[in-house]
Amino acid sequence: MTVPRLVFDLDGTLLDSDSALRHPFLALGVPEEDITYGHVIAEECRRLGLGLDDYLDHYDPHEAQPFPGVEALVVGLGPWAICSNKHPRSGESELARLGWNPVEAWFANRYDGPKDLRPLLGHLGWRPASITFVGDTNHDRVCAQQAGCRFVLAGWNPRTDPRPGDLVAGEPAELLDLISQ
Repeated sequence: MTVPRLVFDLDGTLLDSDSALRHPFLALGVPEEDITYGHVIAEECRRLGLGLDDYLDHYDPHEAQPFPGVEALVVGLGPWAICSNKHPRSGESELARLGWNPVEAWFANRYDGPKDLRPLLGHLGWRPASITFVGDTNHDRVCAQQAGCRFVLAGWNPRTDPRPGDLVAGEPAELLDLISQ
């Protein structure tokens, strides 16, 4: 059986980035209890009354680190891609720092609203039935369903919320075995 192509969310899936995402908000005076994750950053800044450039100026792209086992996973992959709500300024900086080279990395500037796998897959010429989208949020789950792709929950992130019917990889090393079954 051919291993399906993989598309990953970035924050909370490949990168343990909660702290990196939270620090700019705290530096700009947002109470910790008002901070949530998984949003288009421009929309979240608007919701919180902040300027996007102010947020990005406080974001440290060196703070977000790969979850344990992720680097070994991505090094061994064939063509893979990223579909993320992250701003391209920080996302591209993190990919360069890590030396990761997905065939495409689509960030918030590529969508009208939250991320959408369909335009990325069309651009790549990848059939949805051959794609597995790996993410950490309900929005990621819905994104995969809308595109007609298989979804795997990145269970290595302790913040994930498995739902009935989810395929869940407890650690990155389990992912390839899980999707090739």
